[in-house]
Amino acid sequence: MNYRKLGKTGFNISEISLGTWQVGGKWGDPFSHDNADRILNEAVDAGINFIDTADVYGDGESEKAVGRLIRSRSERIYVATKCGRRLQPHVNEAYQPASLRAFVDDSLRNMGLETLDLIQLHCPPTEVYYRPEIFDEFDRLKQEGKIQHLGVSVEKVEEALKAIEFPNVTTVQIIFNMFRQRPAELFFQEAQRRNVGVIVRVPLASGLLTGKFRMDTSFSAQDHRNFNRQGAAFDKGETFSGVEYETGLAAVDELRSVFPGDTNLAPDALRWILTFDAVSCIIPGASKPEHLTSNLEATQRPAPTSEQMIAVKRIYDEQIKNPVHYLW
Repeated sequence: MNYRKLGKTGFNISEISLGTWQVGGKWGDPFSHDNADRILNEAVDAGINFIDTADVYGDGESEKAVGRLIRSRSERIYVATKCGRRLQPHVNEAYQPASLRAFVDDSLRNMGLETLDLIQLHCPPTEVYYRPEIFDEFDRLKQEGKIQHLGVSVEKVEEALKAIEFPNVTTVQIIFNMFRQRPAELFFQEAQRRNVGVIVRVPLASGLLTGKFRMDTSFSAQDHRNFNRQGAAFDKGETFSGVEYETGLAAVDELRSVFPGDTNLAPDALRWILTFDAVSCIIPGASKPEHLTSNLEATQRPAPTSEQMIAVKRIYDEQIKNPVHYLW
């Protein structure tokens, strides 16, 4: 495993880390603690030392599983969680310092911890990034020892750029992959200038970039890849990175010729992300141990050649950019 600095937190974290949206089972299925325990422990055994969760994953069950892992292992494992998405309705006006403080207390209780290494605002409405009182509250929580660092999880580059104007924002979690390349422009430059850690989520475009999906691939009724393709439940960009399914399949077909001989494109897609120095870590998910194994193969792959980098950019520019680039 290779390790990188998580910005001004100073944490030295595994460049391939673990997101836990679906770690308890497949998306939409009931949370399985046995499955979660197996995947989490195998991740740590492989050298992963940074785990990202959220209070809404499995309605708190993911946090409980992560907390159980932290307490059962001797290794230093950094845990990041998120708050805000439990607000109903999830609107700017619902974001209040007292509510966020209560969410932090709930996460500490769920995980059985005295302090959180990293708490992240969980994709709040854009207006929240213009309210200093929200960010000030986390300074107080840090003074009280309840959190070590504040980060944000964003939908849009615009939100990321605004968030890092606040000096106490140490990390930004953002969607970045072969089908979502805009962050590599101004945002990565500004993040490096301000020593802000960059956590990449949805690195495989909800599985599209594995190369394993076909036109007739079916997803369960509870799977967001079935019901959220047009943003029915949450931001459309979280599902297939906002790319229309058929468009994504066509682009993946072209990517197969760029990385010939690889039936599983996931390691290539992850390794491509790691060529960007601004990236601190990637947090692909895993609903079973073999997904974890596939993700970790990226650390053994050579960097893409300059010809491959150019080809990936060409495919993006020709097939993906126009409908996606300017929305997020």
